[in-house]
Amino acid sequence: MVREQKREGWDLLKVHPGLTRAEYDAMARTAREEGMRFGGHVPAEVGILHALEMGQETFDHLDGYLEHLGPAAAEGRDPRRFDDLVRRTRAAGAWVVPTMALWEVIIGATEMDSLQAYPELKYMPKATVQQWVRLHRERQAAPQFDAARARRIVESRNELLGALHRGGARILMGTDAPQQFSVPGFSLHRELTSMRAAGMSPYEVLVTGTRNVGEYFKNADRFGTVAVGQRADLVLVEGNPLRDLGHLTRRAGVMVGGRWLPEAEIRRRLGEIEARYR
Repeated sequence: MVREQKREGWDLLKVHPGLTRAEYDAMARTAREEGMRFGGHVPAEVGILHALEMGQETFDHLDGYLEHLGPAAAEGRDPRRFDDLVRRTRAAGAWVVPTMALWEVIIGATEMDSLQAYPELKYMPKATVQQWVRLHRERQAAPQFDAARARRIVESRNELLGALHRGGARILMGTDAPQQFSVPGFSLHRELTSMRAAGMSPYEVLVTGTRNVGEYFKNADRFGTVAVGQRADLVLVEGNPLRDLGHLTRRAGVMVGGRWLPEAEIRRRLGEIEARYR
C-alpha cells in the first residue's frame, strides 16, 4: 500500500487506529525506503514509545501519551511523570498536534448547553449539527460516563501539553475540523483558549499556528512568517494579540496569497454560507 500510494503521487501516510505492530512496522520501514512521511494516531498495539522510535513524524490529539502512563495519568498530579515522554519526543524531533478543544468535546467534558450556544454552528449544515448533538447526548448518557473523570483527563492533558512545551517538544496548532462542534476556522479560536490554559503565552500559542506550521511544510511551501520571499499571508487585527488573543477576532482584514480581503468581504461571504444552511 505504501509503494502504491507513492506511485500515485502522495507524500504523507496518515496512521489510524487498528494497525497491528507488524503492519505498522512494515508501513514505517517501507515509508523510509520510499521517502514518505507518516503521522497521525498511535495504534494501541504500537504504543507511543515504539512510534517515536520508528520515526512517526506527527502525533495527533496527544495520542498515545496518557495511554502509555496508564489509568494513573488521569489521576496523578506529579509533573515529573511526563519527563521521559517529553525527552523522547524532543529527541525524536516529532511534532505534536494537541487538538485540545476538540478532545474536551470527544470525552464529554464540555456541557451540551455550552456547545449548542456556539454562534459558528450557523455555518454548518443543520443535519451535521443535529448529528453532533445526538452523539454528545449519547456520550454523556452512557452508563460508563463519569463527568468528574472527564474533567480530570482534561486537566492531565493540559499538564501534558504544558510539559511538552516547556521541555522543547515541537507543537503544531490544529483542530481536526470539521469535527464534532469544531467548525473550520472558528475552531482555531477555541484552540487558542485551550492552549493558553496549558500555560502557553499568547506569543507561544501564535507561533504554533504560524512559524511552526511553516517550518513543518518548508519543503512544500514558504509561509508562516512575515519576511521577504515568504507567501503573503497575514491577519490584520484591531489590537495586540500578544496582550490578548481575543484581539484576533477583531479583524480588519486578511491577506491570502497576496490578495487582500477586507473584513466587509469576509462578512459578506460568511453571510452567504449562513443563508445556505438557514
